[in-house]
Amino acid sequence: MTKKFKHPSDSVVVLSQLMLPSHSNFGGKIHGGFILSLLDQVAFACAAKHSENYCVTASVDRVDFLNPVEVGELLTLKSSVNYVGRTSMVVGVRVESENIQNGAKKHCNSSYFTMVAKDDHGKSIEVPGLRLSAEDDYRRFIKNIKRMENRKQHDETFKNFNFNKTEYSEILKDYNVKLE
Repeated sequence: MTKKFKHPSDSVVVLSQLMLPSHSNFGGKIHGGFILSLLDQVAFACAAKHSENYCVTASVDRVDFLNPVEVGELLTLKSSVNYVGRTSMVVGVRVESENIQNGAKKHCNSSYFTMVAKDDHGKSIEVPGLRLSAEDDYRRFIKNIKRMENRKQHDETFKNFNFNKTEYSEILKDYNVKLE
């Protein structure tokens, strides 16, 4: 069987939605949990489009809310497959809000979702490879390799972490804590 490869542009999904008062939090801004739900939906759609299978979210690498989203703004989520493994894909999602009255746009969030393709029986299934052609394709793929290396290093650091209260008490004096 010949291995199938797809270009990132083959699986791009863009979702735009008007932000309504029902999406807001007590502070009058759009609730972060609502945006997280949209992020997961667009990451799923992008991964499913690439893999041509049902996909599940395995992990999310950083969710930083950079700018608040206002009621009445148009929220646009742009997703693409940035990296593929054997059964998994990393989907990058960029979130921008637009004031539809004056056209001003804000970058609100960028997140990376690791999605795993599943067959009809719930078993992980191989995904098509990724064709890299543009410089952005290469950059995104390499950035994901580096992100995975950093995550592995982080996991190794904390896997065998030995905590000693006395040893860390000195460090904690520089933080907003009361030691008892």
